[in-house]
Amino acid sequence: MRRRGGVMVQVPPEDSCAVVAVDPEKVALARQGIPGTAEAGTLAQLFKLLGDPTRTRILYALLEAGELCVCDLAAVVEVPESTVSQALRLLRTAGVVDNRRSGRMIFYRLADAHVRMLLDLSREHTRHEGVR
Repeated sequence: MRRRGGVMVQVPPEDSCAVVAVDPEKVALARQGIPGTAEAGTLAQLFKLLGDPTRTRILYALLEAGELCVCDLAAVVEVPESTVSQALRLLRTAGVVDNRRSGRMIFYRLADAHVRMLLDLSREHTRHEGVR
């Protein structure tokens, strides 16, 4: 409610419709293109992985270097090896990183080109003019 000319007038919030008029064609089109509830949950989990700065930096380190072991990753992102190991466990479980064993060493890499594209596009978006 806001006062206009001595009278209290109800003003809708900026992010709501001033007039409720549903466009059935646009609603139907949008419904066809959005992910289902289960897929949306999976996507949300993927984005949650990027919600942690350490995990994000680990992924970008792998993007740049190709393959790194836990001790190399810890040196790159400047956190303890235990923190890197825990982050890699989450990323591996989510299918974002893969690993390979070479003797007693385990090397980690991005799982596939889709992860690379996601990281590249995300960084490009944050660097885009006006986004900070």
